[in-house]
Amino acid sequence: MELILKYFSDLTNDQISQFKKLETLYQDWNLKINVVSRKDIDELYLRHVLHALAIAKVLTFKPGSKIMDVGTGGGFPGVPLAILFPECSFHLVDSIAKKLKVVNEVVEGLGITNIKTTHSRVEDIKDTYDFIVSRAVAAMPTFVHWVKGKITKQQNHELKNGILYLKGGDLSEELQDYKTATIYNISDFYTEDFFETKKVVHLPLKYRG
Repeated sequence: MELILKYFSDLTNDQISQFKKLETLYQDWNLKINVVSRKDIDELYLRHVLHALAIAKVLTFKPGSKIMDVGTGGGFPGVPLAILFPECSFHLVDSIAKKLKVVNEVVEGLGITNIKTTHSRVEDIKDTYDFIVSRAVAAMPTFVHWVKGKITKQQNHELKNGILYLKGGDLSEELQDYKTATIYNISDFYTEDFFETKKVVHLPLKYRG
C-alpha cells in the first residue's frame, strides 16, 4: 500500500481504504477461484495495482468519461482505475465467466459503484467509449480489430480517444504499422525494477473507424 501512496499522494480517505482492502479481497477470492498467480498475489500492489495505475500517469480521465477494459481477467487495469477515477464509468469485459465472478465480488466488497461487468467477447459489445484500456491480451493488430468502431466521436481529453495499452518488451515490430502510436516508458514514472521494460501505448482510433 505504501507503493500506491508513494506515487499517488493525494488520494481521499475512501480511496485509501479501498486500495487497502484490495489485497485481502483478492487473497480470499484467489484461493477459491485462481485468477492471479501465487507469486503475483504476494506482490499485488506492485505487479497489478501500480502497473494498472501507470495509465493514470499518462492521462487523467475527466469526470463523465467512459472507459472499457477488455480482457480484464481479475479486474486489471479496470478496478484500480475505477477507484482512482470515481466520477468515470468503467465497463469490464471478459470472455471467462469465473474471472468476472471474482471481479464482481471484489467490486461489491469495496463498494465500488462505477463499474459494470459483462461476460462477452468484446466484438459483441455495441457501446462506444472515450478510451479502451487493456493489459497485453493480444498483439496490437488483433486488438485493434476487436475494438473497431467502439470509440466515441466527442473528444474531451488532451490525448485523442483510442486505446491505452499496457505492454512489455520491444514493441517496434508490433507497432510498425501504427504511425500515430505513442509509447510511454513506465520506468519514467516509477523507479521499481519491475517496470524497467514495461510501457503504456496510446493509439488514437477514429470514430467508427
